Amino acid sequence: MADLPEWFVQGAMHILITLAAAAAAPHPAPIDRSSAEHYVWGEVNDGWHLVKRDDMSLITERIAPGSSEMRHYHVRARQFFYVLSGELTMEVDGVTHLLRTGQGIEIPPGVPHQAQNRSAAPVDILVNSTPKSHGDRVEAPLP
Repeated sequence: MADLPEWFVQGAMHILITLAAAAAAPHPAPIDRSSAEHYVWGEVNDGWHLVKRDDMSLITERIAPGSSEMRHYHVRARQFFYVLSGELTMEVDGVTHLLRTGQGIEIPPGVPHQAQNRSAAPVDILVNSTPKSHGDRVEAPLP
């Protein structure tokens, strides 16, 4: 190797390191509720982590009739709530929005909000948080 140019050796090393990192990285695989990490919140509501990374979280939740989360805000996380089925009542900074299937709402960091199911049927939602919202939640009681 002593007679190989330095640029060639460095380039070959870079390629080997890149290939080793790619081989160690997990391969993408389909995910759904049956294979996702499950959790329960509020004793009657279900959540599934579809993507659980520090830079982004994607969860699907089923909120039981008459149930709601605690009113709160996030210091860093920007969230987007999207209704897959049912009706979600979302209070955002004192304004109440009724979201139906196929509708969503973006919540910037620092804005108090509360997801509620005021209907008689479960509501299924997707929640995207960038970065992740877990550990970034501050209680925000009504003024």
